[in-house]
Amino acid sequence: MAFPMTDLAPETELPRSSKLKAALLQHRALSRDGLSERLFGMLFSGLVYPQIWEDPEVDMAAMELGEGHRLVTIGSGGCNMLAYLSRSPGRIDVVDLNPHHVALNRLKLAAFRHLPDHAAVVRMFGMAGMRTNSCNFDRFIAPNLDAESRRYWSGRRLDGRRRITAFNGNFCRTGLLGRFIAAGHLLASLHGVRLDGITRAKTLSEQRRYFDTRVAPLFDKPLVRWITRRKSSLFGLGIPPQQYDELASLSDGNSIAPVLKSRLEKLACDFPVAENWFAWQAFARRYPRPQEGRLPTYLRKENYDAIRANTGRVAVHHASFTELLAGKPAASVDRFVLLDAQDWMSDRQLNALWSEITRTAAPGARVIFRTAAERSVLDGRLSSALLDQWHYLAERSRELGVEDRSAIYGGFHIYERKG
Repeated sequence: MAFPMTDLAPETELPRSSKLKAALLQHRALSRDGLSERLFGMLFSGLVYPQIWEDPEVDMAAMELGEGHRLVTIGSGGCNMLAYLSRSPGRIDVVDLNPHHVALNRLKLAAFRHLPDHAAVVRMFGMAGMRTNSCNFDRFIAPNLDAESRRYWSGRRLDGRRRITAFNGNFCRTGLLGRFIAAGHLLASLHGVRLDGITRAKTLSEQRRYFDTRVAPLFDKPLVRWITRRKSSLFGLGIPPQQYDELASLSDGNSIAPVLKSRLEKLACDFPVAENWFAWQAFARRYPRPQEGRLPTYLRKENYDAIRANTGRVAVHHASFTELLAGKPAASVDRFVLLDAQDWMSDRQLNALWSEITRTAAPGARVIFRTAAERSVLDGRLSSALLDQWHYLAERSRELGVEDRSAIYGGFHIYERKG
């Protein structure tokens, strides 16, 4: 005899099946997120940033960086660390968990110290197609480089060439970020758009016209919208899955395309292209030539002597920020530069980091960082016992965020130690 289909049977079985369905959906979502995290970690195991993507002039203004200041900063591509040296700080500790970035930072320091002149430095890091760069490495840099970094740059890539030969071509096109930008150019070209056209604009109005008529319509293309709905699409920008979710939350449709369009619009339209080397990297995949525009702060001739004289004040560590600070005395650091690293952190990691920052911060110390979204990552996450010891410079943060030529971040933040 079959079980009678009474009203009670569906009511007792429905919650059970709904819970099972919800559990399966949650498992699938967690599996996708876990796969994204693993893919992101795998991609980040190599060279990511051939150049840093934060405006050092905004950094130095925010820090009010001066002679004798003691800094701790994340290394990334090393450009900003070198720019800071133009202000003659007392000491800079550079940290990075990526060994490729550690080797790059040490190479740049050695190049400033041992290449014969400013022109040789610019050929090494600011120009493409300089086939003598690997020879200059062998002659001037390698004999003066630490053994580990020398082995790294003399080591072979998959194509059999030494890693240092990347500087004979266009080093800015290497690394995860370089490949991401190349993919963006390919995607634009498939739709008949050459992104480097904007670098020929002579005025802001010409830049605006090019963006509105040629670049902006790309974000409405079905292929672009399909790609940007995938979290992995932004791994090349160094944006992990949790940062993607933050960015997507800024859009009504939970799509990343409008946010990317807005950030690219700032990069393309808010600053004269001749003065924005970040725009040249994004739209031309190189730095401007002397007659085209300004080089990054660390490559300008007026900063060369100070940077070269101060390279001995830098130590590069293969370590985390928290780990390095744990070994420092109390009140021994004046300035902290976190880039956007906190966007990746759990609450536990964030509180551990700020516990060490607060302990090692000298009176009046400043912390600067960027976030993918507009609001500070500390809001609602850092314990009040730590946060109450810092003053948030909200107005100055907003002012300098507007001036940040790198343009890809939603927020720029400055905190100052009370007392």
